[in-house]
Amino acid sequence: MNVQPRIRPAAVAGAFYPGSSSQLRREVSTLLAGVAEIPKTPPKAIIVPHAGYIYSAIVAASAFALLAGGKSAIHRVILAGPAHRVAARGVALPDCDAFITPLGTVPIDRQAVDALRQLPQVRFSEEAHRQEHALEVELPFLQVALDQFMIVPMVIGNIAPEAVAEALNAVWRGPETLIVISSDVSHYLPYEDAQRIDADTSRQIENFDPSIDHQQACGALPVNGLLLVARQHGLQVRRLQVLNSGDTAGDRRRVVGYGAFAFFETAPGTAAHAH
Repeated sequence: MNVQPRIRPAAVAGAFYPGSSSQLRREVSTLLAGVAEIPKTPPKAIIVPHAGYIYSAIVAASAFALLAGGKSAIHRVILAGPAHRVAARGVALPDCDAFITPLGTVPIDRQAVDALRQLPQVRFSEEAHRQEHALEVELPFLQVALDQFMIVPMVIGNIAPEAVAEALNAVWRGPETLIVISSDVSHYLPYEDAQRIDADTSRQIENFDPSIDHQQACGALPVNGLLLVARQHGLQVRRLQVLNSGDTAGDRRRVVGYGAFAFFETAPGTAAHAH
């Protein structure tokens, strides 16, 4: 008897990003092709925004484009972001076999999930994942940027950065594993205030300072967890792009900030990349 895989359906296709597979692939491919310099070796970890593509996709693309050098080498993506819809506790994993977007199905790495289950801060929560956009909006970029890969999707609830770092370390592994942290930065501030606060937050990230708060970044908890573990592993960080919705969508009265950062295990030398 064949058991049908349990698939988490796309919750925000057609809203946060195009619902048409051809339009989505074309839009993401164009954004990735617009990034001029690609390092020879891909980053080990990236921080990327998760708003609707009209607002933040150009910033996200500046990080996802750097994966080109690891296109066939990266087989596992640890995807961590904040809870927007429900009050998640600890590290929430989905109790399913795959996620789906208009670009196809992405399987979940059950072996890595089983490893994480041994940690006391980790639990299963279908509710935490059902309507959550923070992880889903990153998947089309990964589907275009990489070949075959599995994901370990983690919604991070109220938890200490050290507990997030412990979970990330449990699935850190080698160059086949990429860490993606999904987070916007400041929220609903006047344009100049957002620029100032986002510049401060960027400096904290560059200094591996794990004390970023929720006013600075909605994904402060996973960001702080990554900063702790990146410092432990001796990674080098590079700021890629920091913009806000006033730059990308026009209205500067109340903006949301978006930042992209890449973390490298060695110095990120760049190679000219012609698209």
